[in-house]
Amino acid sequence: MITTIDGALFAKMVIHGSACINAQKQHINELNVFPVPDGDTGTNMSMTIGTAAEELGKKPCDTVGQAASVTANALLRGARGNSGVILSLLFRGFAKAVKDKETIDGRDLAIALDFGVAAAYKAVMKPAEGTILTVSRMAAAAAAAAAREDAGAEHVLDEAIQAGLIALDDTINQNPVLKKAGVVDSGGKGFLVILQGMMDELRGLPLPEGAAAVERKEKADFEAFSTEEITFGYCTEFICARDTKKDPEALRGFLSALGDSLVVVDDDDIIKVHVHTDHPGKVLEEALTYGALQTVKVENMRNQHTEILAEDAGVRKIAPPEKKYGVVAVAAGAGLAAVFRDLGVDGIISGGQTMNPATEDILRQIDATPAEVVFVLPNNKNIIMAAEQCIPLAEGKQVVVLPSRTVPQGISALLMMDPETDVETNTQAMTEAMGAVSTAEVTYAARDSEFGGFSIKHGDYMALLNGQLFATERNLDKILRRLAQEDTYRQAEFINIYYGEDVKEPEAEKTLKLFSGLCPGAEITLLSGGQPVYYYMISAE
Repeated sequence: MITTIDGALFAKMVIHGSACINAQKQHINELNVFPVPDGDTGTNMSMTIGTAAEELGKKPCDTVGQAASVTANALLRGARGNSGVILSLLFRGFAKAVKDKETIDGRDLAIALDFGVAAAYKAVMKPAEGTILTVSRMAAAAAAAAAREDAGAEHVLDEAIQAGLIALDDTINQNPVLKKAGVVDSGGKGFLVILQGMMDELRGLPLPEGAAAVERKEKADFEAFSTEEITFGYCTEFICARDTKKDPEALRGFLSALGDSLVVVDDDDIIKVHVHTDHPGKVLEEALTYGALQTVKVENMRNQHTEILAEDAGVRKIAPPEKKYGVVAVAAGAGLAAVFRDLGVDGIISGGQTMNPATEDILRQIDATPAEVVFVLPNNKNIIMAAEQCIPLAEGKQVVVLPSRTVPQGISALLMMDPETDVETNTQAMTEAMGAVSTAEVTYAARDSEFGGFSIKHGDYMALLNGQLFATERNLDKILRRLAQEDTYRQAEFINIYYGEDVKEPEAEKTLKLFSGLCPGAEITLLSGGQPVYYYMISAE
């Protein structure tokens, strides 16, 4: 039983919580009917805490106070939606309570949870029962009671989660909107998913794989709500600097007359606001009297709700052609997605090895591409068949699936597309370009196995060259050196090295130097791919 938490462990707990809600965000989206049935709570909470996970991954934190401060600051600037803002407040109050702490025990944890609840209730203009506020309050109360009996951190957090689950089940009885939909509160659910993820890290459990949710699926009936039931049409969020001496409480009063779901966070240097209103222009004009706007987001919630109803009814939205050619590509990781976008790809589908998108996911991007002809780049052999199923399903567009098996093949094909030539000529040129690319993928073995004449042990690094197992090593540098000495790379004119999210930049620079020394005739480019599966993806042409 873990009794105390230090800075490094707390950072890992937040990262674990982020991974868990990211895995279950769609399930939480499907519960989202309050305060507005726009189906985005899971996404907003996941993206909000994801900013903290990203920041915590960049820098070590020696104390809990430092880790909590980094978390709170990232959440405040990255908060999306009402649920995301409240989540940021819960962690902001927590951070204030532990700001001078090197480590915390169960008593400190209980106090910090209570500080978080107080911060959230203070900022929300009209707190409603049966929401994330209720769940967090009941969890904090249980933590305080548990700490009086046993001050161990694991014990206190477990009691908080158990009380939160009971409170979550009761939200359906506390909130008429939830009762009408027959679901529990999505924000409360998201908060408990994060707490459970933090507990899993405390207990040494592994991160969730992919986006597979382990809980039973439930979905709110969005048809039970008409679009006209949404009182205020625009979800308006902004951060403005505190450049004047005007009291943010006056801003709170001004905004309360223009809408609802109001949250005002008054920080030392900035003011963060979330409000539902019919007059976003008036809101932003008033905000400018307090200071310069740093970020602004305005979303039409009625449109969001209408789109959800259309999706539930199976209505497809097909973009009319505005150009001759369009491209849809599959890529895993923000870095690879950015490369494709820079090259003019219209639609990116998140996926790759172990994350194969469904035909429906690909078809949705094809429908959204405003072109007469849409080239699809699967970039993985296990996705080609799913992509080909879209050809007869596409309406009003010609679909050409190019059988790219790797991301570098897809990039090479894309570079050969000529907007002025015909489909057949483009298809031939792009296919030939794919054939000129060799790709190595460097990853690690998740278990012991025998494959292709190799005896592979758990944790071994593996290199696959053009889909075939090339080598295994216990040492990453050794396997990279063996690849660089292979004729495929020594004779290449161009080498692109994409490094994954597990690789730090200094390590990637070291790999670049290795290939530069052993492949002196090649022009070598180093790119952050961000793909979650591979340590490296290395192409040669």
